[in-house]
Formats: sequence, structure tokens, C-alpha cells
Amino acid sequence: MTPVGMTSFDDVYALPDPRGYFTALGPYEYQTPGHAQPVFRALAAELGPGRRTVLDVCCSYGINSALLNHDVTLDELFAHYTSARAAELTTAELADRDRDFYAVRRRPDATRAIGIDVSRPALDYALAVGLLDEGHCVDLEHTEPEERLRGSLAGTGLITVTGGTSFLTERTFARLFTAIGHPVPVAAFVLRTHDYGAISGCLESYGLTVERAATTQPQRRFTDPREQERAVATVTAFGEDPAGKESAGYFHTRLHLAR
Repeated sequence: MTPVGMTSFDDVYALPDPRGYFTALGPYEYQTPGHAQPVFRALAAELGPGRRTVLDVCCSYGINSALLNHDVTLDELFAHYTSARAAELTTAELADRDRDFYAVRRRPDATRAIGIDVSRPALDYALAVGLLDEGHCVDLEHTEPEERLRGSLAGTGLITVTGGTSFLTERTFARLFTAIGHPVPVAAFVLRTHDYGAISGCLESYGLTVERAATTQPQRRFTDPREQERAVATVTAFGEDPAGKESAGYFHTRLHLAR
């Protein structure tokens, strides 16, 4: 469910491949996975033996894993999936093309990648082209992790989130930590229109310290003036200054790093 005050892009996550996702978000200059890429890579590089698994929550088509484990940029992915050549292909043909596309760009320091999402089609595509080692279609807001997921999470050393915190509460993270068996770092890019306080409190209750970055990054352009007006009003109510950020036409995110 889309947060109140935001335009819904829910439909693009139910498609059999990522072309609709990139086509829909491109005009609004969606940027967050690109900003997250160097952060997630640096954190993954710190993972020790036995903890070389990155869990991406709300992973959709595996975009964060693509950027983490492959020599590719977000701009290149937009160009790749919105090209005239891509538009000519069936989903099966696109998947064949993508397996080669990602295989030749695979980084030697690639980590094991697990994805969690409520969209089965998005997960299936990410698995089919090799972006995820495992994918779990589950809503941890309302469901306890199944045995297969619990077993898969044992080697998790980092949890990443770019777009999901607006849809999640502390319940998801408490269930993940229970399944993993111990707290692990959580790197989340959080919209300034979202209150992350309850999730931060949950992470701190497990002994983590949540560091809130001083700077913010643009997430995407607003779709219309009403969406912008609501965002400006919300961040102002949170005590944030929208000048140069929401007032300039973009949602903004901030990195919250718990470790």
C-alpha cells in the first residue's frame, strides 16, 4: 500500500520484468538505489567470513543487488531497460539477454544476495537472471518467517533497504532479527516524509546504535503539485526545512545506519 500523500507506482512491481518499473520511474528521475550503491558496497566490504550475505528488504526486481554485485550504474540500468532493443523482446528473451548482461559485469567481490518482497513476479525475475541467490515472497509485517527463510538468514551480515521503510514498521525488523538469531547492521535510506522513530527504537532495543546522516539525497521528482505540497507540509511538521529539497521539487531521503 502506498503511503498517504504519495502517487502510487504499485502496478510496476507486479509486471513480469523490470521494463515497466524503469519506464514509469525514469521521467521522475528516481535516484535512491544509485545513491545507495557506494554505501552498500562499502558496508559489504566490511563483512567477515560467515557473514557474507546481504539481505535486501523490499527488493523488487533486485535492483540493489544488481548495483551491489555488478559493474553497472543506475543510469545504465535505466538506459538498458528503456531502450528500443529491450522493447522488442519478450520477457523470456529479455531474461536471456540479462543473464549475459549481468554475468559479464559480475564483480569479483560479489556477496551472496537474498531478497524479500511481496511481489512474486519481481522476485522470480531477479532469481531468473541471477541477481538474487534466494528470493522469499513474504510480508513480514503480518507473517512470521517460515523455516526456509530462517535457515537462509543464518549468514546474513547486512540488511539493506532503499524504498521499503515507508511501508514497514518495527515488526518486520524484530522478526528478521529473531530469525537471524542476532542483530546485524541495517542500512536504510528513509524518506524525510516518513517517521523512522519506531523502527530506530526497535533496532536500538537490540543493542544497535542508529546513525542519522547529516546530508540528504534526492529520491525522485514529484508527480504533481499536490504531491509536493503534502511533502512540504509533512517535513515541516517533522521539524525539517524543505528549502532546496522538497520545495525545489524532489522527495529527499536520508541514510539511517544502525550498527
